[in-house]
Amino acid sequence: MSPLATRLRHMALGWCSVGLVYGLCGALQGVGTIVPETALDRAIPFSTSGIWLYLSFFVLIPLAYLRADMSRLPWLERAMQMSALVSGAVFMLWPTTLHYPPLADASLPGSVQRMLIAMDSSQNCLPSLHGALTLLSVWALADSRRPMRTALAAAWGLGILYATIQTRRHVALDLSAGVAVGVLCGAAVRLWLARRASTLSIEPVST
Repeated sequence: MSPLATRLRHMALGWCSVGLVYGLCGALQGVGTIVPETALDRAIPFSTSGIWLYLSFFVLIPLAYLRADMSRLPWLERAMQMSALVSGAVFMLWPTTLHYPPLADASLPGSVQRMLIAMDSSQNCLPSLHGALTLLSVWALADSRRPMRTALAAAWGLGILYATIQTRRHVALDLSAGVAVGVLCGAAVRLWLARRASTLSIEPVST
């Protein structure tokens, strides 16, 4: 299998599993509890102008699979899968929604946001998979040998998180929960892969 095909396979298995879990939960869950806004949310004025930065999430993820070191792809795939499973369990056990602001904006960003709202679930809020997957993608791209790329990826990720609150697709509480899910799942998968590699490297002792 070519390197590109390997990368695409990891992306399909990692990212598509998120979409599958997200869609199933949105179809099966009950009425959601409203996640309250915090002082941080009130400090970031609502604006549809951030929708382009919010949607750049859908560029960041494939870029992570296409540009991260090949050795990181199994980790990224499994970390996304675990994040989806953890988030899906919470979505089913405790559905959540938001106070979505009314959209009277007739501009192109406003129209795009209305289209996104019509397509998206209004209840898969906490934890935010947008936050979890953004964190994992930036983590995959971070590399001490490439400080410029690392800095740009981190700035991009922070911009996406900011725009997520700015457009009120999430609020600070569920976005923070999503980032925490990404950190914990990424660390857990990294530890599991390290232990697995260590176990496989131990050769049996002949008697």
